[in-house]
Amino acid sequence: MIRWRRLVLAAALASALPAASAVDVLHRERSLYQTILITEDRNRICMQFSVREQQRNQSCFNPRRPKRMVFTYTRMMMGALLLEPEPVNVLIAGLGGGTLPTALHDLLPEAHIDTVEIDPAVVAAARRYFGFATGERQVVHVRDARVFIKRAVTDDVRYDLVMLDAFGGDYIPEHLMTREFLDEVRALMTDGGVLAANTFATSRLYDHESETYRAAFGMFFNLRLRESNNRVILARNGPLPDKAELRANAAAWRGRLRAYDVPIREFPARLSLDVDWDVTRRPLTDQYAPANLLRGD
Repeated sequence: MIRWRRLVLAAALASALPAASAVDVLHRERSLYQTILITEDRNRICMQFSVREQQRNQSCFNPRRPKRMVFTYTRMMMGALLLEPEPVNVLIAGLGGGTLPTALHDLLPEAHIDTVEIDPAVVAAARRYFGFATGERQVVHVRDARVFIKRAVTDDVRYDLVMLDAFGGDYIPEHLMTREFLDEVRALMTDGGVLAANTFATSRLYDHESETYRAAFGMFFNLRLRESNNRVILARNGPLPDKAELRANAAAWRGRLRAYDVPIREFPARLSLDVDWDVTRRPLTDQYAPANLLRGD
């Protein structure tokens, strides 16, 4: 009788507890910059960064469909090909699991891709768990992106496409959001070169951030999709293309991007030039970068 009561009690307690997580932690490492977690569930392997108590997936891939881009924002970043359909020299700030450089390496066989990642532990994890590989045309530089860009400008290096996708556990590092930094990025771009920047669609820095990009580049495209909390800023070192050019580039890329699940044909209609922010807000500068706005009052 006592045994039966214990079994009933155990069953009741079990039913009251939340279901066990199906996520396995494959790797946990405290690097100089953050805690890196590599997790696996039935359908995907993910990289997470943790600075305080919260974790956010930075990169994920499905081993059964390794080319498919899991996150909507990575698909949105490929919208840069609407403005520059055949870049020869590409710079990516921020590696994560290597989704963007791996895809561009496959899609642009003649392009040279430099990826800058400050954290060597991230590079090691991308190699081990995400199959990221380097080579003659796929090069990783373990360095702060701003330092790399300053030196590249001095050395007269130029890029047709620059992608800013450097995130920590909270948001984009402050020194990679300022007017001075964006001026350095623009100096690095070829005539007609394109910038794609991954940012948040809603943020207490949204107005400041938007004014900063406008100060550096003039008008830019905002790309948003309903299913994502991110926005991608698409700017050009020169005049922006018209809708006819955007649609033609989308049609040309549609087939090649199908395996990556990028709905490129939908993007031209989603690109907006609307000024949907408060233009009286100050641009972010090296002396004015109020990161505290991201952390509440």
